[in-house]
Amino acid sequence: QVQLVESGGGSVQAGASLRLSCAASGRTGSRYATGWFRQAPGKEREFVAAINWDGGSPAYADSVKGRFTISRDNAKNTVDLQMNSLKPEDTAVYYCAVDGNYYVILGNGNMDYWGKGTLVIVSS
Repeated sequence: QVQLVESGGGSVQAGASLRLSCAASGRTGSRYATGWFRQAPGKEREFVAAINWDGGSPAYADSVKGRFTISRDNAKNTVDLQMNSLKPEDTAVYYCAVDGNYYVILGNGNMDYWGKGTLVIVSS
């Protein structure tokens, strides 16, 4: 079992930055890829960013490319999402998830474990 806890959400003005963090506990010795996803009210969950277990192969949705950066610190069992130049359309609950298969995350498939999410609100 892996437990995931997201933190760092909040309410900001457009153009501001936030840094989300996903902390993992439990069976963290396994080689899990990690992804960030978001779900806005009335919309389906969408992929935001992914990173492989070794910190390689960072990938981003087109809507956040150039503004968001995903990184991980395996010594601390954390994966962060630095979000810059935030826009009102970035408003959503942000979730992190892990899976043993990086491509499951890229494909927004059935991930092994999910966190409970952190809310990001961006006002214009």
